[in-house]
This record gives sequence, C-alpha cells and structure tokens, in this order.
Amino acid sequence: MLSVNLAGVTLKNPVMTASGTYGFGREYNEFYDLGELGAINVKGLTLQPRLGNVPPRIAETPLGILNSVGLQNPGVDKFIEEEIPFLRQFDTKIIANISGSTMEDYLAITQKMDSADVDLLELNISCPNVKAGGMAFGTCPATVESLVSAVRKETKKPLIVKLSPNVTDITEIARAAEAGGADILSLINTLLGMRIDIRTRRPILHNNMGGMSGPAVFPIAVRMVYQVSRAVNLPIIGMGGISTWRDAVEMMMAGANAIAVGTALFRDPMAPIQVRDGIEEFCREQGVSNVSEIVGTVRPY
Repeated sequence: MLSVNLAGVTLKNPVMTASGTYGFGREYNEFYDLGELGAINVKGLTLQPRLGNVPPRIAETPLGILNSVGLQNPGVDKFIEEEIPFLRQFDTKIIANISGSTMEDYLAITQKMDSADVDLLELNISCPNVKAGGMAFGTCPATVESLVSAVRKETKKPLIVKLSPNVTDITEIARAAEAGGADILSLINTLLGMRIDIRTRRPILHNNMGGMSGPAVFPIAVRMVYQVSRAVNLPIIGMGGISTWRDAVEMMMAGANAIAVGTALFRDPMAPIQVRDGIEEFCREQGVSNVSEIVGTVRPY
C-alpha cells in the first residue's frame, strides 16, 4: 500500500527525513528502528570537514525556526568510513546530500559518493558559489543546468536536485535541473529570513540571516510543489513545514511522490512514524490500494 518508486529505487513507504535535521540517525535510533522509514536523508556533506558558522545560529520564529548552522559535518570520507556501516544495519534507503562552494567541490564529492554504498544522491544547489561572488548555485537556470549536467556525468546513482525557494520562478529552475539530467527533484529548501534583538539592535543570528523552516512555510512549499509538478516530468520529494500526516497527504495531492519531515523532528522525534501511520490509515479509509494513487489528485478551480 505504501511503497513508492523513485527513479528505479523502491521505498517501503513515502516518508523520509529532510537533510540537515536528522544528523546520521544515531540519536533517533533510540526512539524507533530506523528501518521503519522509507529513506534517511543524512546531514549535508562537504568534501572537507566543516565546523559550521559561529553561534548563535538558531533563532525561533512564529511557527518555525531560522538556522545558519553552516553545513557542520565530518566530511565525506568520515561519513563513508563510519556512518554508512551504521546506517546499513537498518532496512531503509540512504540518501547522501552533497554540497560545495565550487563546481570542482561538487564533482570531487560526487566521484567519492558514486562508489559509496548509498542509494541516491541529493544535490544541494542552495550553496553560495564562491566563484560567482557568493550567488547561490540554484538561483540561475543556466548555472543549475551546467552544474547538474556536470555532476550527472560523474555518477550512475539516481540524482536528486534540491531546489531553493529563494527565486523568482521555481519552475524555471526545475526545468533547468531536468534539462541537466536530474532524476528526481526535492523541494523546498529553506526560505531566507532574519530576526533582530530589539534591545541590542543586532541580528539574533551571528550570520545575520538564516534559512527559515517549519509550519509557517508549508503553504509556500505546497504551492511550489504544485507548480513544479506541472512543469516537469520528474518525480518529486515534497518538504517544507510538514508536521502531520494531513500535511503529507496534502503535499502528495499537490504533486509530491514522496515527502520529507524536517523541523517537526525537533519538537517530536516520532513525527515521521506518526506521519507514515496516518497516511496508511487515510489510504485505508479512502479505499486507496497504493499511496501513489493520491499523487497530483488536487482538482484546481
């Protein structure tokens, strides 16, 4: 009933974790068997270890949070050596999220991951391109197509491209990723936001601005998934503010083939399991034999 196929990879259910919110799963394994998830999308990986940004790097917002963690991670080599063997204990798919500040970084990490024991790669194109003055890779269609095309040549693994919502028209970026050879799209990444301490008159985040996530962004994510699903012929992983199974069903009706739970994990580590169980019960109530039958079924006026 709940199995879904993403570019030839079968997930036992459509529920996964969003990169950046789940680490490498070790803490959550204390709450449930990680094999209950359709997939685990690990913390964003870079070629070299990163300590991340200077604190404070988390700020609360109405119905959400801002983060400027800065891709803190142990680096791809340590991930391959230590974290993949841990994750392979569980009956779930592994998605490796990869990031870089130059084209060369992306290609080098992709080459390493192509021979690693992971099931899919997710290309984070929201990173600042240092050779283009800090503009994010994912904000220019031509840059997106060029990057995706180059990465595509370095791996045979299914390639997910994670889209940034900080653009004028997300469908242009989606089409560029499709033209470059993406197998799957995931969206949305965080929205750029800012909070200010009115007593000190300084930004709450040391980095001044950060990525906003949580329930407040959910309607924006639904809208963008809906638009992208009608602009490309690729499967979509929908994310952005999903907190309940109702949110997940809504996202799938908008056009997502699978969904990812992120910020909700900080409030309740059991959130993805509850989402999975709720989707299953909804399908039973609706007489749906497979969850894919609800994908893209919204009926616009």
